[in-house]
Amino acid sequence: MIELQSIWFRYPRQRSWALRNVSLVLNRNEYVAVVGPNGSGKTTLLKIASLIYRPVEGKVLVDNRDFWSIDSDEKLSIRRRVTYVHEKPVLLRGSVLHNIAYGLLIRGISREKALEKAKSMLKIFNLEYLIDRNSRELSAGEAQLVAIARALVLDPDIVFLDEPFAHLDREKRSILIEVLKNYREKGMGFVIATHNEYMLSSVIDRVLVLEEGVLVEDRKV
Repeated sequence: MIELQSIWFRYPRQRSWALRNVSLVLNRNEYVAVVGPNGSGKTTLLKIASLIYRPVEGKVLVDNRDFWSIDSDEKLSIRRRVTYVHEKPVLLRGSVLHNIAYGLLIRGISREKALEKAKSMLKIFNLEYLIDRNSRELSAGEAQLVAIARALVLDPDIVFLDEPFAHLDREKRSILIEVLKNYREKGMGFVIATHNEYMLSSVIDRVLVLEEGVLVEDRKV
């Protein structure tokens, strides 16, 4: 469980607040859409909740512990339980298979098992044809799905997706929706920033609405 308590955040050299007094709780096995116009604070909220940004004011609790007050080893352990996928993901050099397996390898998983799991993710996303493709040769939509596959292969507690449909055509959007539906049984949570909550209407449990950095609505679907 990740809880935000009275979060205030603004970027360096900016006078206005990106988030203002935001409080909420995010749970495993919960699918949450974060909606609002450009500049409303969606990306900032995801980066604070996914433990990337430290708030200027307020607390971020993970399982009732103040994340920013614990030691660095504990921070690393907790951070490995959440993943964040950027709207414009940056892939590593090398093959698609290497990109998906990389996070497993640095966690000490054997190369054989890491590659096996990475191949399974490619199959889930209907991307087997990309297995040996260089990451620099991918379309924007292919890169987006590879980045999401790279996050899911780690089996985190909560996955944060920032505008995951932005570069996907209709076919790839359908693939991602089906993947999200199928991951419910794994108990994984998803927090998804989007301009269009209706695209996620078949999977989401809850909608958070942001306006000018303020959480104006938090409703069940």
